[in-house]
Amino acid sequence: MVETESSSALDPGDVIPPFELTGVDGEMYTPESFTDAAALLVVFTCNHCPYAKAKFDLLNELAAEYDDAAVVGVNPNDADAYPEDSFDRMVERVEDGTIDWDAYLRDDTQDVAAAFDAVCTPDPFLFARREGEWRLSYHGRLDDALDPDATPTRFHVREALDAVVAGDPVDLEWNPSRGCSIKWSGDQSP
Repeated sequence: MVETESSSALDPGDVIPPFELTGVDGEMYTPESFTDAAALLVVFTCNHCPYAKAKFDLLNELAAEYDDAAVVGVNPNDADAYPEDSFDRMVERVEDGTIDWDAYLRDDTQDVAAAFDAVCTPDPFLFARREGEWRLSYHGRLDDALDPDATPTRFHVREALDAVVAGDPVDLEWNPSRGCSIKWSGDQSP
């Protein structure tokens, strides 16, 4: 495990990088799959990282609580090197109820993670639907518990989601997320 802090080349207001990824339900998803929502939370995550696993319950809660938001996990890790992150294991996590998000997608080529400039798991990006496009409203930590065993006292993502769903700008400092580094395949390392 290599602990890494998030950093991205995406700036506030940038349009979401395009993607077309397969979900654990066998369906193909693009950003336009979620246009019924006011907010789209894309979290680069995985099955094996203790930092990512520590946020599963929070993401499940957000998916259940926010009718106007879509919570989408994207697993970009090299499944050959990390079998726990394979598509089959992703399906198992959804089927056993560990993960209950709006979608859990597989980024086999790692092109989507590279387009977002994602670096760690979890690495959350919150987009607001503005003028017919998904635009970045927040990129940073989900909460203030940076150690997997810590108990959060502040939920940055809730504050950001509340603002986006209300149609307001996110007035929140973008503190980096912390987690395991994305496990890039040998030919995809950034």
